[in-house]
Amino acid sequence: MLRRLVLAIALLLALVSLWLLSQRIWAPAAQLLVIAVLIFLGTAFERWRYRKDAGPHGAQWQHTDEKFADPISGEEMEVQYDPVSGERRYVRR
Repeated sequence: MLRRLVLAIALLLALVSLWLLSQRIWAPAAQLLVIAVLIFLGTAFERWRYRKDAGPHGAQWQHTDEKFADPISGEEMEVQYDPVSGERRYVRR
């Protein structure tokens, strides 16, 4: 729900930016367009950042005792470790 609202705001800002461009108001239009793109990319990146994936083929993820609250979302995260590759990943609890 919140993600859709943020994306709708980004779309609205982009549309206002296009309208300003059609009125030949260049600087505010460019600023709004940059803000809209940053909001869109930030929202898309956030979705990618915490995806649950299997990791590399053959990875054997082990739970660790490490847990922390994500400073951005406030959600509790858990650290998992693959002893073969040494890779760590962070998953929602």
